[in-house]
Amino acid sequence: MAPRDASADAIAHNIESIAAFYELEHRKVTRAQRTVEWLSDVAGRPSFLAAIVLFAVAWIAANLGAATLHRRAFDPAPFFWLLGCVSLLALLTTTVVLIRQERLADLEQRREHLDLQVNLLTEQKTTKLIHLIEELRRDMPMVRDRRDPESEMMQQATDPHRVLAGIDEALIAAGDRNAGVEA
Repeated sequence: MAPRDASADAIAHNIESIAAFYELEHRKVTRAQRTVEWLSDVAGRPSFLAAIVLFAVAWIAANLGAATLHRRAFDPAPFFWLLGCVSLLALLTTTVVLIRQERLADLEQRREHLDLQVNLLTEQKTTKLIHLIEELRRDMPMVRDRRDPESEMMQQATDPHRVLAGIDEALIAAGDRNAGVEA
């Protein structure tokens, strides 16, 4: 029997965690939301566009051809009923797509929050590891003790508020530089 690969176990665990996250999100979706997403899927296919175009062409042809057959057109040019149907379809399609996009945006926001939490936890763990390694280095008699300013800096926990303030300052400064170029 081959020894178990720890990295394969970690990868399998991560994949299971991600699958569990998506399964939980999938279970939260209501029947109405599933219907909306199905409609959004249908509306996003090229065949849907083709069906709309064929419908409009058939409508116009039927109305223009009615005179040839000595019949009265049910929607004579400029095809107000066709415009109404297409407008209603456009409104419904847009609403369906926006509803789906809103759910996907919420899911993406949750993933970003999870990423942020994991990144902050990783930074805290890394800071602690650096601190422990430096402590171990100072306690080992065979290792010459020295001052390492970079290591001292890395032992300090990163303040997310300070990082965000720095990003904001950089964006404001970049905006000021861009405004000066545009003027």
